[in-house]
Amino acid sequence: MLSQGKIGVALAILSMCGLGHTEENITSDTHFYGQSEPVYPSRQGDRDWADAYAKAAELVAQLTLEEKNNLTYGIATTENGCSGNIPAIPRVGFTGMCLQDAGQGVRFTDFVNSYPSGIHVGASWNKTLAHDRAWHMGGEFRKKGVQVALGPVVGPLGRVVTGGRNWEGPSNDPYLGGVMGAESVRGLQDQGVISSVKHFIANEQELYRNPTLDAENRTVQSISSNIDDKTMHELYLWPFQDALKAGAANIMCSYNRINNSYASQNSKTLNGILKTELGFEGFVVTDWDAQHAGVAAANAGLDMAMPDGQTFWGNNFTEAFKNGSVSEARLNDMATRIIASWYKLGQDESSYPKPGVGMPYNLSEPHDIVNALTADARPVLFEGAVEGHVLVKNVNKSLPLRSPKLLSVFGYDAKAPDAYMPNGQSILTNAWAIGFEPAISHFSELSFAATVINAPYYSQVAFNGTLSVGGGSGASAGPYLSAPLDALQQRAYEDGTASDACLVFINAFATEGSDRAGAYDDYSDGLINQVATTCANTIVVIHNAGTRLVDQFADHPNVTAIIFAHLPGQDSGRALVSLLYGDENFSGKLPYSVAKNESDYENFFHVGATTPYGLFPQDDFEEGVLTDYRYFDAKNITLRYEFGFGLSYTSFEFSGLEISSVEDGIAAYPSGAIEQGGAIDLWDIVATVKATVQNTGDRTGAEVAQIYIGIPNGPVKQLRGFDKVKIPAGKSVQVSFPLTRRDLSSWDVVAQKWQLQSGSYDVFVGSSSRNLPLRSTLNIVADDK
Repeated sequence: MLSQGKIGVALAILSMCGLGHTEENITSDTHFYGQSEPVYPSRQGDRDWADAYAKAAELVAQLTLEEKNNLTYGIATTENGCSGNIPAIPRVGFTGMCLQDAGQGVRFTDFVNSYPSGIHVGASWNKTLAHDRAWHMGGEFRKKGVQVALGPVVGPLGRVVTGGRNWEGPSNDPYLGGVMGAESVRGLQDQGVISSVKHFIANEQELYRNPTLDAENRTVQSISSNIDDKTMHELYLWPFQDALKAGAANIMCSYNRINNSYASQNSKTLNGILKTELGFEGFVVTDWDAQHAGVAAANAGLDMAMPDGQTFWGNNFTEAFKNGSVSEARLNDMATRIIASWYKLGQDESSYPKPGVGMPYNLSEPHDIVNALTADARPVLFEGAVEGHVLVKNVNKSLPLRSPKLLSVFGYDAKAPDAYMPNGQSILTNAWAIGFEPAISHFSELSFAATVINAPYYSQVAFNGTLSVGGGSGASAGPYLSAPLDALQQRAYEDGTASDACLVFINAFATEGSDRAGAYDDYSDGLINQVATTCANTIVVIHNAGTRLVDQFADHPNVTAIIFAHLPGQDSGRALVSLLYGDENFSGKLPYSVAKNESDYENFFHVGATTPYGLFPQDDFEEGVLTDYRYFDAKNITLRYEFGFGLSYTSFEFSGLEISSVEDGIAAYPSGAIEQGGAIDLWDIVATVKATVQNTGDRTGAEVAQIYIGIPNGPVKQLRGFDKVKIPAGKSVQVSFPLTRRDLSSWDVVAQKWQLQSGSYDVFVGSSSRNLPLRSTLNIVADDK
């Protein structure tokens, strides 16, 4: 692979300006790596949104040059609390747009819910739940007068294990992330709300996400994600493609540079991949303050700048259209894409609330209340919280609890936060944590003195109370928060039989704007081990905003159960207690792998040095597609808990593997027309795999049947399907996995198409990426003519 160190400063500067390396013939993937080739012009919309585009074209034809321009960038306003605003054009009936955070619920307003986070939904592996969560969330955005909901997140993809925003997305795996992202798009847009799928693309760390000044007052540019074309398509683009296929009407650019060209002005990714190869019909918006050019960004495919565009566009941009620096055809396309999305989602209808109607600018001042809460959302909030919990250790059936009379609770994460809702914030007034006293009852020999918390833990632990969401723009606040301690106290009041146990609550905090200092912290692990030295039945609950290592206590003989509780939203405590007591059964699975040591991840931490150029930080994605379980499989690394793993209160067995054959001579490359999401025949079903899952335990439970495929010349195996099925004790169900052309293809860099290869494809079916009892092969003979 071409080393970025050999490319040079000049190339980095040229690429920032929208220029780059060009060749007539693509002969290898080094053509793409570390450099972003120019792709012009920007493809105009109207490939398969005919009705919306016809209406939009008619409206845009009535606009002046200034009015078209005004559609393309946000304005500052004190009329509402929207994150971004596009002004109305009353004379043509355009009511304007409110763009609002984020992927876990409506932010910075009242009378809305705080939903389970993206990582929690990913851990549920429940497609229906993902859709229903987004549908109810979309109803709240709509009632609040939001036209564009700034979510879901499908990137970052967890390449950097300590990434500050990993918790906002569903999974480190592109297939799982793509399925959940697509269901989220459908749910939001079924309510008429435009979904803003983010962050496009290869935005895998927070450090150096924005330009900064160094000690000499020189500008240090954002990190450049240097990535080859094959990896781009097979890994990072995959979930975005699913979201587009589901109908996403907006894509948000990321902060980083991609092969040394900023995401918001990268013509290869915007014009070339997004709008041409994938046929995107909607509009592209910057992340907030992520615009770095005017003319170059518009020509590269950017359609809207947020939160305002005065610096690079604004009044000066009108002149650019007049003097031909940007064609009026490009401006018309920008405006038409925005208006077409507005029409496509039915936001022109009188029943759609006016922009920002329920988003008061200042909640502390009197304002008209728009109550977006509905009773029918409650089951989804609760079940969503339940299903994202993952039980990874349960020795001698320590769980479920049997109505204990004596239950000791330890840890900073058990109680309700100091603030009414945490909103993802860690409130620390000093560097001390004072005595974590057991809350319901306690053993007299257990006590903790005041303990100094070392500075590195500030960014890893939220000490002010239980963690229900992460920090930053993805955070949300609901009408209440059910904390674990409150729910346990209520259950203790209601309940009456005996069984001794110690519950230890810790968390792993993450937030937008910074990456975590590590994948574990000694303070929390020490707390667990101290409790376990005295309590023979120690149950650990971790509210983790990302991968969290557990090897410092997982093998302790007195640690009998471990739960990755993730970020459940406002029903956190109620959901957890229903699982602890066995009212509900665990069914969550890990959406990431848990290694035994940080060293097992090798280089999968953020790039903290601005080498080799000082002013142009570089991050070479030299591992290609080998991230998470693909990497651990390739390196034959023993894991603590593998991707897709999770325990239940019952047990399951797999049998009866059936694989349909593929007709010889199937075309190696897709030949169908392009619609949003790519070539139409990429989604043709090529083969079907079936298996039987039996509940061999003594109670009803849900199992996630998973299928992995070993594509020739690719990773050992890759997730290519899953089905969550609820099965009564002693019963069996058959699961079916339809495999599409895309599922079985790899990206051909030279042909610039997905290729179905001739050869033998390994097929694995089971309950996790390393527990796959059913194995066979699928043989394909493809015609590459």
